[in-house]
Amino acid sequence: MIDNEFLLQDRVQKIQQVISKYGEENFYISFSGGKDSTVLSSLIDIALPNNKIPRVYANTGIELNMIRDFVLEMQKQDDRIVIIKPNVPIKKMLEEEGYPFKSKEHSLYVSEYQRMGERSAYYDRYLFPESKRKRYECPKILRYQFTSDFRLKISKKCCDKLKKEPLNSWMKENNKYFTITGMRADEGGSRNNMSCFNLKNKKFNPLAVVNEIWEEWFISKYKIKICNIYKSPYNFKRTGCKGCPFAINLQETLDTLEKYFPNERKQCEIIWKPVYDEYRRIGYRLKPIEAESEDKE
Repeated sequence: MIDNEFLLQDRVQKIQQVISKYGEENFYISFSGGKDSTVLSSLIDIALPNNKIPRVYANTGIELNMIRDFVLEMQKQDDRIVIIKPNVPIKKMLEEEGYPFKSKEHSLYVSEYQRMGERSAYYDRYLFPESKRKRYECPKILRYQFTSDFRLKISKKCCDKLKKEPLNSWMKENNKYFTITGMRADEGGSRNNMSCFNLKNKKFNPLAVVNEIWEEWFISKYKIKICNIYKSPYNFKRTGCKGCPFAINLQETLDTLEKYFPNERKQCEIIWKPVYDEYRRIGYRLKPIEAESEDKE
C-alpha cells in the first residue's frame, strides 16, 4: 500500500511539474474511453483540480459499442470531452492504403517490400537478421509475404488515418502542442522503452511507469467508474478497435463478441475479411470457421 501511495504522489508531482512548465492551455488528453485513459483522466484531475484540459475521443466507427456509449455518457457530465471523427470511411481507406497484419512492425516491413521489393531497407534486417536480432526475425509462417505471389496489400496506416491524423488536425485547429496519453511501458512491444515525457515528440505519458496492479488499486481507492466491458461477464483486458488484426488474442476476442455482441462480431468479419481469410488459410491467430462451429456444438 505504501508503494502504491508513493507512486501516486510521484505521478501527481510529475504531472504538476510538466503541466506547470509548459502551460495547461497547450495540452490535451488522447482519450479512448478505455481503462488506461479513464485512469489517466482521473489522475490528472487529482493532480490539477478544476483543470480544463480537453479529453479528445476519436470516434472511428469501429470502437466497441460499449466503449463508445461510455464516452458519450461521460460527455453529458463533462464538457471537456471532445468527440472527433476521421474524414475517410474505413473500408475505402483499407482498400487504398492496405490492411494491418500481425503487428505494426510487420505491416510496415511488408508494405515497404510491396513498394520497393528487395531494395527495401527492412528486407535483409527482417528476413535475415544478425544473430543478436534473431528474436525480431520474421516468423517462418509469414515469410511467403515477401514474395511476388502474395497479393494482399498490407499497411500499418489504419491507426494513422483513423486516429492520429484527425487528432493532429484537431491539435492544429485548437493550438495544442502536447499530447497526454495513457500508454504504459509494461504493455510491451514498441512501448517497452517509452519515456514519461518526450519533448521532441511532444508526448507526455504519466502512466509509463505504472502497471495493471497499480491501476486496479487506484480504481478501487478512488472509486473510478470504468466501462463495464472490463467487468464480468465480458472481462475484456484490452479494447481499442473491434476485431483489430494486430490483437494477439484475436480469436478469444471474436469468441467473446460472438457470445455477447454477435452483430459486432459480424461487423468485424466484414471490415477485416481479407486479413481474417488469410489468417484462417495459414492457421495463424484464427481457427477455421468449421472448427469454431465444432467448438459450439
